[in-house]
Amino acid sequence: MSEIPGDLLYSEEHEYLKPAEEPGVYYVGITDYAQGELGDVVFVELPDVGTSFNKMDVFGTIEAVKAVSDLYTPVDGEVVEVNEALADDPSLVNSDPYGEGWMIKLKVADEGQLSELLSADAYADHIS
Repeated sequence: MSEIPGDLLYSEEHEYLKPAEEPGVYYVGITDYAQGELGDVVFVELPDVGTSFNKMDVFGTIEAVKAVSDLYTPVDGEVVEVNEALADDPSLVNSDPYGEGWMIKLKVADEGQLSELLSADAYADHIS
C-alpha cells in the first residue's frame, strides 16, 4: 500500500504539493505510488530557477530503469528552487518521496487552482 499523507494535495498525474515555509510556495514531487510504479529512479531532469509554467506543462523528466516519464506542473507557478541533491542521488525520490526526494519549489500564481487538486482520500480512490 502506498503512503498518502493526508495534509498534501495531489494531481491525477501523481504529483503532490506540500506547503513550504514561505506563503504561496509549495514543494512539488511525485507520490509514493508513482515512484513505486516507476521502479529505481536513475536520473531526474529539472528546470531552471525562475522558469514559469502553466498548469499541466511538463516541468521535467524522470528516468527509471523501466521507463522515462514526464513531470507535470500541478498548478500555474514559477520555480523558485530546484532540489540539487537529486543530481547526485536521484534515488532519494524512491527512498523519501515526500521529504528529501522533492523536485521543485513552486511559487503558485493562482491559489484558486489548489481547489482543483485531489485530497488524500480522492487520490487514494484515483489509484485504487
